Amino acid sequence: MLWPMIAIALGFCGIAVLGVLAVRVFLEVGRLGRQVDDTARQINSAAENLERAASDLARTGETLR
Repeated sequence: MLWPMIAIALGFCGIAVLGVLAVRVFLEVGRLGRQVDDTARQINSAAENLERAASDLARTGETLR
């Protein structure tokens, strides 16, 4: 009777550890998603600035030396 109770207790502990790790992974994935979103916004902003600068340069007819 002792061994089955130990096996059940260890199984429960294993499932609890997996649950805690799953929650941590879920939170980190959310944080990573927010970072990717922020980075994508920054890249889009930089691309718009570059496009604006290129169109201004093309309009003036100047060349880069």
